Amino acid sequence: MSRPLIIRELRKRYGDRPVLGGLDVEIAPSEIVAIVGPSGCGKSTVLRLVAGLDTRYHGEIRVGDETICGPHPAVGLVFQEPRLFPWLDVAGNVAFGLHERSSPRAADLVRAALAAVDLAPFGTALPKELSGGMAQRVALARSLVVEPQVLLLDEPFNALDAFTRMRLQDHLLAAWARYRPTLVLVTHDLDEAVYLADRVLVLGERPGRVIDVIPVATPRPRDRRDPALAALRVALLEAVHLERTTAAVA
Repeated sequence: MSRPLIIRELRKRYGDRPVLGGLDVEIAPSEIVAIVGPSGCGKSTVLRLVAGLDTRYHGEIRVGDETICGPHPAVGLVFQEPRLFPWLDVAGNVAFGLHERSSPRAADLVRAALAAVDLAPFGTALPKELSGGMAQRVALARSLVVEPQVLLLDEPFNALDAFTRMRLQDHLLAAWARYRPTLVLVTHDLDEAVYLADRVLVLGERPGRVIDVIPVATPRPRDRRDPALAALRVALLEAVHLERTTAAVA
């Protein structure tokens, strides 16, 4: 069962450079939230801190009642690149995070995860035999197989062509419907943000902080041609552009 993600007064510096300037975010169980903003505003840094990959920060990060002080089994992370082990087949890559990889239960979990991303027939394939989109679906299945309460995605479809990216967005929604994690997506693609998310958080220029929250009330399944989504994209574009203009003037 998914749990809420709570971030309070999150501040992060790299040396003398402030990156995050007091971030406050609360994400409900099974909610999908997209984070957008200009390059360098701290979007990926937020995910690294929530994932426990960097513990040098001020503030509080909690998943349910548990404080995040390092990597935590309740939190999964999908990177921009698949990062698959080339010597393992697809099933072996997906099973890598499980404690008992050779048990019958592990095999069942792997099959379910591969089915969730529509890769059930490819369990014995090697990474070199996969397309870029398929490899990223394997990375998604590897994160889902351990059934995290919170799943973080750092621009996971950024390197793919537009058609493949749209297909993978639908695969992600299908997998989310199966596992129902609390999902946080960092993206530069505003169309992707409004198509996938329940809410979109706009971060301002460094030091990053939330400058706008745009709810996406359109029910799923969504139509990419829906004028309501196009209007939300314009609102997001205006929010990001206004912040950049204000920062430049300052």
